[in-house]
Amino acid sequence: MSTPPRQDQRKRVTLTKLAEMRALGEPIVMITAYDHPSALVVEQAGVDIVLVGDSAANNVLGYPDTVPVTVEELLMLTRAVRRGLKAPLLIGDLPFGSYEASDSLAIETAQRFVKEAGCDAVKLEGGGASAERAQAIVRAGVPVMGHVGLTPQTATMLGGYRAQGRTAARAQQVLDDALALQEAGCFSLVFEAIPAEVTDAIMTRMEIPVIGIGAGSSTDGQVLVLHDLLAIHDDFQPKFAKRFAAVKEEMLRGVTAYADEVRGRRFPAPEHTYGIAPEELERFRAALAPIRR
Repeated sequence: MSTPPRQDQRKRVTLTKLAEMRALGEPIVMITAYDHPSALVVEQAGVDIVLVGDSAANNVLGYPDTVPVTVEELLMLTRAVRRGLKAPLLIGDLPFGSYEASDSLAIETAQRFVKEAGCDAVKLEGGGASAERAQAIVRAGVPVMGHVGLTPQTATMLGGYRAQGRTAARAQQVLDDALALQEAGCFSLVFEAIPAEVTDAIMTRMEIPVIGIGAGSSTDGQVLVLHDLLAIHDDFQPKFAKRFAAVKEEMLRGVTAYADEVRGRRFPAPEHTYGIAPEELERFRAALAPIRR
């Protein structure tokens, strides 16, 4: 088991560093997280990139999918993550409806994530018009990560949450989207839910770091949602998500034990309470007014 470098020995991860890692064949570790405690954990674990994803909608905010989450909600979560990070590159996800309408809207939203939440970069989904938006944001001075394959914001148009690129025509569309985003100036791409063999073929055309999620092992790095890899939610497990811990199980065990001890009057015990000097207690009792009955 590898040991992450000490926090005080780690340098800030930059776009240049990511390009160097790709050139050297060093795998890039990316995690999607949504709050300050999680940020402290991934910082200490030595993660390279942290994405505050729009998947916060269903993972922490209780929405049925990613579409309803707002810019304000994601900015609040991203600021919390920023306060817990030092070394990793921080990326903010542009939510549905916050960039598609025009270049000016896309630029304005991206700049808010940099100015108000301290992001190093932003991420948007899809090719086509999204490549145009990505190019406009990059020209405005904000680095952009693209996202192709399964794009949750437009999953309905793709036939639901299912793998993409499973026909020759769909694989060609994934390639076209990836090349368009690369040409638009994206510093990196996410490949989601793409057959490994399709990823292998497309990787030969890529000149920027590619992070995979359910896209095979030939990408330059991997990303998982913290809640998936720690099994914080155990009601749904994507095919591409491996569980590395059972956190919900431990949370349930702990909260159940707490409730049990409270109901059994075993908590709090004397070691969990504060004391008062006997003479001070006596003065306090003497000063109490008699109880009227």
